Amino acid sequence: MNSDTLTGTTNDLGGKLKEGLGKAFNDDQLRAEGTADRVDGTVQKTYGEAKDAVAPFLDQARRFVNERPWAAAAVGGVVGLALLNTLRGK
Repeated sequence: MNSDTLTGTTNDLGGKLKEGLGKAFNDDQLRAEGTADRVDGTVQKTYGEAKDAVAPFLDQARRFVNERPWAAAAVGGVVGLALLNTLRGK
């Protein structure tokens, strides 16, 4: 768990609390702030989880580039040419 996931979870819980207090005291502004905090927290938590999921693949790619620089350059070139041809419509 990284800081984004932790902060997002905290913001989500704080938003739920604000939303509940807004409902209890019939305060529409507090309820709206709570909803905004919940959405912000959910987005940040999802970003943190995605970052955690991608990290092992990035580490593996870095190791490959460091261990086999010529092979990595060749793979990059092939992928670049394929991308160019795809964008040009061939």
